[in-house]
Amino acid sequence: MGIYTILVSLIVLLNLILGVSIIFLERKNASSTWAWLMVLLFIPILGFFLYLIFGKPISKRRIFVWDSKSRLGLKAAVQSQLRAIETDELEYQDSDIARYNSLIYLNLRTDASLFSQDNAIEVFLDGKEKFDRLLQDMRRAKDHIHLVYYIVRDDELGTKLADVLIKKANEGVTVRFLYDAMGSRSLSKKYIKRLRASGVEVEAFFPAKIFNFKINYRNHRKLAIIDSKIGYIGGFNIGDEYLGKNKKFGYWRDTHLRVRGSAVENMQTRFILDWNQASKQEIHYEDRFYQAEAAGDAGIQIVSSGPDQELEQIKTGYIKMILEAKDYIYIQTPYFIPDESVRDALRTAALSGVHVKVMIPNKPDHPFVYWATLSYSGDLLQAGGEVYIYQNGFLHAKTMIVDGKVATVGTANIDVRSFRLNFEVNAFIYDKEITKELEQAFHEDMEHATQMTKKLYDRRSLGIRFKESISRLLSPVL
Repeated sequence: MGIYTILVSLIVLLNLILGVSIIFLERKNASSTWAWLMVLLFIPILGFFLYLIFGKPISKRRIFVWDSKSRLGLKAAVQSQLRAIETDELEYQDSDIARYNSLIYLNLRTDASLFSQDNAIEVFLDGKEKFDRLLQDMRRAKDHIHLVYYIVRDDELGTKLADVLIKKANEGVTVRFLYDAMGSRSLSKKYIKRLRASGVEVEAFFPAKIFNFKINYRNHRKLAIIDSKIGYIGGFNIGDEYLGKNKKFGYWRDTHLRVRGSAVENMQTRFILDWNQASKQEIHYEDRFYQAEAAGDAGIQIVSSGPDQELEQIKTGYIKMILEAKDYIYIQTPYFIPDESVRDALRTAALSGVHVKVMIPNKPDHPFVYWATLSYSGDLLQAGGEVYIYQNGFLHAKTMIVDGKVATVGTANIDVRSFRLNFEVNAFIYDKEITKELEQAFHEDMEHATQMTKKLYDRRSLGIRFKESISRLLSPVL
């Protein structure tokens, strides 16, 4: 037996062992397992190292730890709301919300997401307006500013933000700034040193030490909490492109919320959990972080999900909203790569006569993701859904609206990465006025969109069909 025959036999044997390992590690997700086995088949040995970097499931140990005082208080409040729904005793300020008590119950069960009805919401569709208001609120901060963003750029907007944070820190305001190490990998050390030198506490989420085996698990959340009274949540990151200054993408169309009311306390809890995971300077329970004031009558639940959990809470909330729809579902997402459960829910809704409209961008920021998005859009068209392609720049909003009564806005896209790999956070909104405002924005965006009809989709070239097929095959690991 020659040396090459022995070498090939060893590679085949080792590949078999690695393949069996992947099967057992990924045994709860068949589509992802098959995708990684294909990678291993076509790229022997190297494929397994790629799996260790991009595909290995994150540890199921608890990586977010909350102190006992807060945990016990939260648990008691959640149990109280669950019992109130079970006994039909939860009082709704808007009687129409009672129709969605099972969605509220679901979010309480899966994510301990308290339901509050004393909130005021302001919707931002434009980056300049959002950041002008955020910076204004931060300049007025008296006690603390807490920020977590996936992408932070060292550009004009990033510098303007840093200037405000430094000024407030010098005034004695507690300023904590958490960024994702991968999303903000281009952020300069000079930028971070300048913040820290001025008293701003800065931490990175899952930073690389020697080698980062958590590179595929990113904190995709965008939250800002100011004095525990004002909270921001949505899709805008920090960078000039989000102000429409990038020539490639042009105008940046996104959705962000400014919230006042008890929901801000739930956003605060999310930030503290994330911060304590990343920092040795842990935040302990303090009353000053929980002093939200009633500001309106909008109902909100703040729902988080991440690869450390098995329930995929935001995705489950999406599915429940879809199943509750009677008349219409409007979705805006930059990436439309639904897994089988979401795909089946949308197809079932469309086949049941519910008007399902999905709006996606007209240009890719990630080519494989874009072609996969087109492929799954074709599936929806086959079921009678409608697909619109936004033409006025880049669409980055993550919004779902159902029947003009309930909506969700946040950081989670309709894709496998948001469902299983990223740490995400969404606001589930139970308010007809805000939902109608989001719906109006959708209709206005339709004026800048072209409809992808089934006839047009069927005419796509052989080259596009090939790109879609390859991208769809890889979709579980994109």
